[in-house]
Amino acid sequence: MPDPAFLFGKDRQQRMSLALPGQMSFAQRYTALSGARVVTILFLAVWIGLVILPLLVLFAYSFFETKTFVTVYDPSLKTWMTLFESGRWEVAIRTVRIALTVTLIELACGFPFALWLAKGCRYKSVQAAVLTLLTIPFFLDMSSRTIVWRAILGREGLINSLLMGLGITDQPMEWMLYSEFSVHFGMIAPYFPTMVLPIYLAMTFIDDDLIKASNDLGGSPLQTLLNVIIPLSLPGIIAGVVFTLGPALAAWVEPGMLGGGFVNLLSNSVESAYTALKYPVVAALSTFVILILAVLLGLLLLLSRRVADLGASFKVMRS
Repeated sequence: MPDPAFLFGKDRQQRMSLALPGQMSFAQRYTALSGARVVTILFLAVWIGLVILPLLVLFAYSFFETKTFVTVYDPSLKTWMTLFESGRWEVAIRTVRIALTVTLIELACGFPFALWLAKGCRYKSVQAAVLTLLTIPFFLDMSSRTIVWRAILGREGLINSLLMGLGITDQPMEWMLYSEFSVHFGMIAPYFPTMVLPIYLAMTFIDDDLIKASNDLGGSPLQTLLNVIIPLSLPGIIAGVVFTLGPALAAWVEPGMLGGGFVNLLSNSVESAYTALKYPVVAALSTFVILILAVLLGLLLLLSRRVADLGASFKVMRS
């Protein structure tokens, strides 16, 4: 008769160590799968409750309307029809154009910088210092970072005073502030770390032996970049685009402070509707921004499949 302590004892590892090799392996796999299943279920429950459910409520709220500052809970398409009839298509197109332009500029500047930081920087102290500097924008308020550019780009700002003092221009360049240029310029610096850090992290997982093997096989630096580095850093590139494009679509501080009311984006429309207590309009505009972001990310994933196999890149990073 088996010892009850063996069957019902608290020391589970001892029982597993006394089991046959095949049985212990199954028990270990069962325990691991059970733990992973519980963590997955908990994560999905929390994520659905905190993120997905509020989005569904937001989407449902967009089908109500506001009359004399009171929300009428009678489902209809009037709020969405008003949204498209009020000329906000132009605002939506401008928002997408500026967000995509900023994201492409960040990618063009951030990718080579991340490559240098991950593979080209020889000194660990310099690497640590650069990474520390990249985290500084996360600790500063967006408004305080943006308002500084008014004193630099303004009519009597630092750049215009310098150019006129050197005799390069006779008149101040007024297009530098309260224009799309100033909005683009103000958005580039804050979102640079959100593009660089994911790409840098992905590049640190690329084995240096793969790059050396490409060089030993006669591959040029350009071929190594196109066939080894870019495909393997694709998860970081996609993450950088997501972390940059999403906030750029919802940016409201830079257009408000540097656009001066001449460069309105969807976020400014959301703010004005919120001030006017038009909450269904706020819900419709927010849903519209989310739909635009989902479409752009879907196109990005389709494009990334043409460049490289994203699943294979993850497997190489895990190996």
